[in-house]
Amino acid sequence: MSWFKASLLSLIAAVMLSACAPTKTQEGTGGYIDDSVITAKVKTALLEDKGFKSTDVNVETFKGRVQLSGFVSSNNDAQRAVNTAKTVKGVMSVENDIRVK
Repeated sequence: MSWFKASLLSLIAAVMLSACAPTKTQEGTGGYIDDSVITAKVKTALLEDKGFKSTDVNVETFKGRVQLSGFVSSNNDAQRAVNTAKTVKGVMSVENDIRVK
């Protein structure tokens, strides 16, 4: 009976740990936390950039790739947001989906 319990517990542990493993389209737990930190840092950097309404810009991060979306009043502001995001540590690339209104 002891061998059976040990085998069952090992199987359960293996299943639980594999659920945390990343795939091409889904992050693992550690990657999700890292991306959440990057997203927060990019949002903070955008908020600190005075003279530009950053609350209309959405930030999403997946595996270090930041996607900016939302609306700004000029192409200059859109490029400013991209340049600001690129300065944040951990950002591997920035995809600009910001629209000028």
